[in-house]
Amino acid sequence: MLTVGLVLAGLAALLHVYIFFMESLAWTKPSTRAVFGTTAEEAETTKELAYNQGFYNLFLAVVSGIGIALTAADKDEVGPALVLAGVGSMLAAAIVLVASNPSRASAATKQGLVPLLAVVAVVIGLQ
Repeated sequence: MLTVGLVLAGLAALLHVYIFFMESLAWTKPSTRAVFGTTAEEAETTKELAYNQGFYNLFLAVVSGIGIALTAADKDEVGPALVLAGVGSMLAAAIVLVASNPSRASAATKQGLVPLLAVVAVVIGLQ
C-alpha cells in the first residue's frame, strides 16, 4: 500500500507543479484566467499574489518529491514524514479553500482528493 501512496503523492506533486506554472508563470494568460474565472483586470491586479501562491504549491510538490525519493531509497523515517508533510499540507489547503468559500468545493476537490488518498495509502502502508 505504501507504493500506491507514493504514486498518488507523485501525482499530487505533479498537479501542484502545474498549479505553480499557472499561478506563477501564466497567471494573466487567457487559458489560465479561464481556469480560475478571472478577468484580465483581476489577473493583472492579483498577479503578485498569484506568483507567491504558485511558489507555495511548488514547494509542497518539492517536499513531496524529496520524500518519495527518500522513501524509495529506504530512508523509512524521514521519507514518509516528508511525503505526509507535503501531501498533508496540500490536503489542508483544500480544506481551507472549501471552508472559506463553499462555492469553491469543486476546485478544492480537484486540489485535495489525490492528496487525501495519498495520505490514507501512506499511513496504511506504514502499518
